[in-house]
Amino acid sequence: MSNQLLIIFTRRPELGKVKTRLAKETSDEVALAVYNDLLVHTHQITKDLEVDKWVFYTDEIEFDDLWDDGEFMKMIQAEGDLGQKMQSAVFKGFGAGYLEIVIIGSDVDTLSKEVIEDAFEHVKQQTVIGPAEDGGYYLLGLNEPRTDVFTNKEWGTDTVLRDTFLDLADEDVAILDELNDIDYLEDIEEDSDLFHHVKNYK
Repeated sequence: MSNQLLIIFTRRPELGKVKTRLAKETSDEVALAVYNDLLVHTHQITKDLEVDKWVFYTDEIEFDDLWDDGEFMKMIQAEGDLGQKMQSAVFKGFGAGYLEIVIIGSDVDTLSKEVIEDAFEHVKQQTVIGPAEDGGYYLLGLNEPRTDVFTNKEWGTDTVLRDTFLDLADEDVAILDELNDIDYLEDIEEDSDLFHHVKNYK
C-alpha cells in the first residue's frame, strides 16, 4: 500500500445521463461521445501513476469497463451533495491509512499525468488546488482530514473556488495551472480531440 491515494469521481457513461448541459446544446449522443472520450483520457493519464487509486461511481459500479486496467479499486459515492460525497471519500481514504490524498473528476481533457504527479509532490507539505476556468476546481489535494473545504459551498456555481480559497486564507496553498472543465459547447477547443464529436451536430 502506498501512502498516497488518488480518488477519481466518475459516473457510468449512459445516454441522457452525462454532460446534460452539453446535451442541451447538441444531443444526448454527442454528450455521451464526449464523455466517453473524457473517461478514456482520464484513465490514460492515471492508470500508470505510482499511487493507489480509487474510482467512485455515482450510483452503480460498472464491471468490465476501462477502470479494470490499472489497479483501480471501485467504490460508490456517498449520498448527499458534491461536498458530502467528496468528504466521505476523502475521510475513507484517511481512515484507511493514507497520508496524502488527491481527488479529481473526469471532465478535463487538458489534465495530464504530470499535473497530477506535481500535485502529489506538493500535497506532502500543503493543500493543493487546481482551479478551473468556470470558478470551481478540477483537483483538490489534502494531507489531513478536514471539513471546511467541503461545507457551505454552492456546488456547481462559479463561487466554489472563491469560497474554498476563503477556507484556506491562513494557509500556504499550492495552486496549479488553471484548466477548463468540459460542460458546455464553448468549453471544447476547436483543435482538441473532442471537437470531431461536435463539429457536425445538428
